[in-house]
Amino acid sequence: MKHFALTSCLILLGSGVVAAQETQRFSFDVGGGFTTPVGNTGRNLDYGWNIGGGAGVNFSPYLGAMLDLGYNSMGVNNTTLTNLGYGGGNLRVFSATVDPIVHLNPHGHVDVYVTGGGGLYHQYQDFTQPGLETVTLGNPFFGYYPATIGVDRIVSSYSVNKPGVDVGMGVAFGTKWHGKLFAEARYNRIFTGTYHTDYLPVTFGFRW
Repeated sequence: MKHFALTSCLILLGSGVVAAQETQRFSFDVGGGFTTPVGNTGRNLDYGWNIGGGAGVNFSPYLGAMLDLGYNSMGVNNTTLTNLGYGGGNLRVFSATVDPIVHLNPHGHVDVYVTGGGGLYHQYQDFTQPGLETVTLGNPFFGYYPATIGVDRIVSSYSVNKPGVDVGMGVAFGTKWHGKLFAEARYNRIFTGTYHTDYLPVTFGFRW
């Protein structure tokens, strides 16, 4: 019995060492893609774009945790602008979230993973109206002269910091560069009050 227990401990210890050797301790990723507003948010905003990056630690081949930074930009749709009486508008979100990640096939050429967590979201929105502005145009040869050009002036803006959550899944493909190309979709909800801000970034990138 003692020999069996000792052998089992050695096997478990050896397995842990092998896993540690096969698994990269730290992980980094960067990516970008398109963003879809959903729910009530989708009735007011157009499709947009996103960029982001993250860094984290792998506890095992199957489990890790990432600190993710993201930036999403979406325009206000024409129907909403007409109802509000503005010429243009945008909503931008900067997020910082802590997200556990579970890999379902970490050693395979194709790895499916799920992730989700929460953190802090900074939401900024602005509305613009077309206007005129006088600027100086020209060059040293022909000289300089004043000219009036059309511009979009910010006439209303608002920003707020709120908590939020995210959850999603993705697929990663192994490469010869000791990293993986990935594609993921991650649902985000910001708790902004009566109406939540909901959007779904689809991101393509590279993970080391």
